[in-house]
Amino acid sequence: MQSHTTLYRGRFAPSPTGPLHKGSLIAAIASYLEAKKNNGKWLVRMEDVDELRNVKGAANSILHSLEAFGFEWDESILYQTQRKDAYADALQNLKKQKRVYPCTCSRKSLRDKAASGLITTGQFGVIYPGFCSNNAFTNVNPEDYSIRIKTPEQSYSFNDELSGYNIQNLKIDSGDFIIRRRDGLFAYQLAVVVDDDFQNISHIVRGSDLLDSTARQLFLQQCLKYPQPQYAHLPLIVHENGDKLSKQTGAKSIGNKADIPLLIECLKFLGQKPPELLSHASLDEFWQWAKNNWQLSITSTLQKK
Repeated sequence: MQSHTTLYRGRFAPSPTGPLHKGSLIAAIASYLEAKKNNGKWLVRMEDVDELRNVKGAANSILHSLEAFGFEWDESILYQTQRKDAYADALQNLKKQKRVYPCTCSRKSLRDKAASGLITTGQFGVIYPGFCSNNAFTNVNPEDYSIRIKTPEQSYSFNDELSGYNIQNLKIDSGDFIIRRRDGLFAYQLAVVVDDDFQNISHIVRGSDLLDSTARQLFLQQCLKYPQPQYAHLPLIVHENGDKLSKQTGAKSIGNKADIPLLIECLKFLGQKPPELLSHASLDEFWQWAKNNWQLSITSTLQKK
């Protein structure tokens, strides 16, 4: 683990499951401008921990798009697929604390139990009640279990810079959650916490689709004795049917050529007020205006559309 500093350190962490689209561009712009406004560092992390969902060439495509649109990151790109030893070390730490256990429940068995009313579901899916919490690692087939962390019946709260006060009871709202999958891949919740600590991330600006993950990440930070970053969750672009704009819902690639009108659209979505003349500006002029006039707090007044 690296030593922590008081310097503002932000990050943009896309998953290489397809090219960069407008929704991701908005998150990149907001995190980038907030870091620059605070004279801080802005890092790019490729969250490719879920290797089964990665699309060949998508990581390079995302980086090319960012470069074309004028983003400049301050340190080398971090790839989660190169960080497995760090996640294994964190898992071993949790094992020593007796916080985790092997779970042999299949997704189908849990869905069947939920359909029968034997267990409940919430906003995160099945609320896992700890069926396997007494399992010992020595008594199960290493290839036949996921690893879950025991959640306390305790509320975790934080003040989001945009959405305000948030509180969640992990035991009630999510139950014991998976930190290493049955196929051996580490889960997002563990990987992102380990990487934020390793990179000394002080501030996280990201989409509000990840707001509900924050309590689980706070819990893991506490277990691993990591400092807690400051969070700001941005409003999402949604389709008329209510689905968020994403690769899965047909979001189009922004391409590899700077598009000033698109950048201006994104600023306006974030509540900023770029002048009409900016639409005729160069890329450098656009970013100069954006850095000088950026106000994250404005986005807190926006309604999810």
